[in-house]
Amino acid sequence: MADELQSWLDRYLLAWSSNEPDDIRALFVEDATYAGGPFDPEPWIGRDAIVEGWLAHRDEPGTWTFQGEPLAFSDGVGVIQGRTDYPSEGRIYANLWVVSLADDGRARSFVEWYMKPGPVREDQA
Repeated sequence: MADELQSWLDRYLLAWSSNEPDDIRALFVEDATYAGGPFDPEPWIGRDAIVEGWLAHRDEPGTWTFQGEPLAFSDGVGVIQGRTDYPSEGRIYANLWVVSLADDGRARSFVEWYMKPGPVREDQA
């Protein structure tokens, strides 16, 4: 099933690059949820809402890079670790994505955890 998570990630990156509604829609089951953070008070619920929300907050092609890979997968739930760079804006994020996959390889839920890098404290050096 780890290959299934990598396949989903590959299709996610394709959708992120294309911003094509059909590419986005193909990632999720009809009643899927998409949360921009673990405490997101209003996740997008349903495939149409996910497509609408994605397009309203889309990143334009060529404005970002992503490096990442599946970190863990068990009982249909996977964790993807990555790094997203927005070079022209000087923004970098460390990402953990938690994805629950249906038997057909589409996501039932997606939750993004991200952190911006900050200064290293002396007690962490």
